[in-house]
Amino acid sequence: MPRLDTGDPAPDFTLPTAGGGSVSLAELRAEAEKGVIVYFYPAASTPGCTTEACDFRDSLASLTAAGYAVVGISPDPVEKLDAFVSEQALTFPLASDTAHEVLEAYGAWGEKKNYGKTYVGVIRSTVVVGKDGAVELAQYNVKATGHVARLREKLGA
Repeated sequence: MPRLDTGDPAPDFTLPTAGGGSVSLAELRAEAEKGVIVYFYPAASTPGCTTEACDFRDSLASLTAAGYAVVGISPDPVEKLDAFVSEQALTFPLASDTAHEVLEAYGAWGEKKNYGKTYVGVIRSTVVVGKDGAVELAQYNVKATGHVARLREKLGA
């Protein structure tokens, strides 16, 4: 799938979330002063994804103070996200994209290599969407550890 670049319009979405609700990019953009950090991760409750989610949780106050909302998206079913939110005390929405439609639209679903094997799955990615709906920053194949700190630095949060 093609990846998004700075200035591209961010595809809108509405997805079910942990806790039984739903979240849309339009709602998050309306609530945030500067924009929305949309991050894509492979699987809840795995070591790397737990590290990344907890880093976002621990940095949420500074990101919010800087004007950004955060949403995490994975192909996990809502039930698995419910458990993840509860286990890790996550305080931002986690959305379920079991059909991979949003993952594909953002270029976060595609061919990966791991331990010499090639397969299709989630490409750990982060896209920052501005108030106007345009992509301000798109990062693909990010490392879970230290990613949020690097992102905060880039955003001045």
